[in-house]
Amino acid sequence: MVETELPERGVVFWPVGTGDSTTLVLGGDLVLQVDLRDMKQADEKDAVVAAVIDRLADTLPRPDWLDGETPYLAVFALTHADSDHCCGFGDLLDSDILIGEIWATPRLWREISEDKTMCEDARLFQNEVERRVAATLEAIDNGEEPASGDRVRIIGYDDDRDQHSYKDLPDEYFTFPGETITMIDGNDLSATFEAFVHAPFKDDCADERNETSLALQIRMPTGTGTSGRLLLLGDLAYPTIKKILDNSEYFGNTDRLGWDLLLSPHHCSKKVMYAKGEDGEEERKQDILDQLETYASADARVIASSRPFRDQDEKGHNPPHLLARDAYEEITALPVLCTGEYPTKDEPRPVVFALDPLFGFELVDVAELENKSLVMKAAGGGRRMLAALGTTRFPAAAFTATAAVPSPRAATAARSAVEQARGDKAAPATPLGFGDA
Repeated sequence: MVETELPERGVVFWPVGTGDSTTLVLGGDLVLQVDLRDMKQADEKDAVVAAVIDRLADTLPRPDWLDGETPYLAVFALTHADSDHCCGFGDLLDSDILIGEIWATPRLWREISEDKTMCEDARLFQNEVERRVAATLEAIDNGEEPASGDRVRIIGYDDDRDQHSYKDLPDEYFTFPGETITMIDGNDLSATFEAFVHAPFKDDCADERNETSLALQIRMPTGTGTSGRLLLLGDLAYPTIKKILDNSEYFGNTDRLGWDLLLSPHHCSKKVMYAKGEDGEEERKQDILDQLETYASADARVIASSRPFRDQDEKGHNPPHLLARDAYEEITALPVLCTGEYPTKDEPRPVVFALDPLFGFELVDVAELENKSLVMKAAGGGRRMLAALGTTRFPAAAFTATAAVPSPRAATAARSAVEQARGDKAAPATPLGFGDA
């Protein structure tokens, strides 16, 4: 019910209830998983949540350099150690999937040292990170690079670094806010992938767990002057997100705020744009909404990774918050997509955006894709033509026709390109659309 294949390049938001599981397909054999929520109920017959680990095991690349059989996940990144972001990590470790590299924040070591309450999967994640730190240090001592499966990257500051096992790692294994990541499990992707680190900030390293979330702007250039841009902000709330926006503006990094897709922080929580005012009462913070709107593309989409919205917000039973959804829809032309409702509440499917070389991230219209596939196969094009669209591996049968969502950007941009190339009535000077792949 909740299955899908992976696009050639793009992003998949899995329906996992109110939690996060985001898969970025970077091209080639490289896939980046940000957070995981894989619940036991996903194995039930009528489940409306995805068995993410099973789907990854079935769809991940199996590169020849490995053994041609082992599913390969280039990177697993954990934004923070709440159970709705790491549920099932122990099962992931026990699966056949090889995780090439892990990205972790220093907050995990602080929580261990302070004996903070952590779920079992968070502790298993921390144990694995510790193992990788030790394996990396051993490789360095032997004059070698750590192998895929042992690699680790520490992202963010802490003020007690000298007390933890990672203190002896060389500088190249650390990344701090304001820096970019283009290396993925030893592969230089500087031409096709960039993760800009917004947070966690040094001043927030001892804050509540949510406010130490890893925050990234992902940029995926297509080579044609177009990029897909995604903001992942974990479970951050108004104060920290406002700091991200203000700091980026102050330091002239506004290009790091641009977004086509925004995974709504904390599962579409109103804490993003509602906070206490000077009188101590909760109030709507229009300033942050104005800033988010400024940096959104014309057809930006907000994704709520959550169970379906209720008819009204109920204290203690949210997120997702209707107040947050309504606020986002005031600053975007397109409605919020909720993973628990797409395309229907009874039969949700993963929300999949393929990276189109001309238009950037495009929501996959599976009904249309199925029709294109039939037409192209009849014309002898088949997979080669679909590959040009970046959607070769999508099986139309994995979706229902109700999943079709029109893409204003694609239609408008294509129409503009045709008119520019041929005028009003003349034949096109340059072939457009389906040509040789």
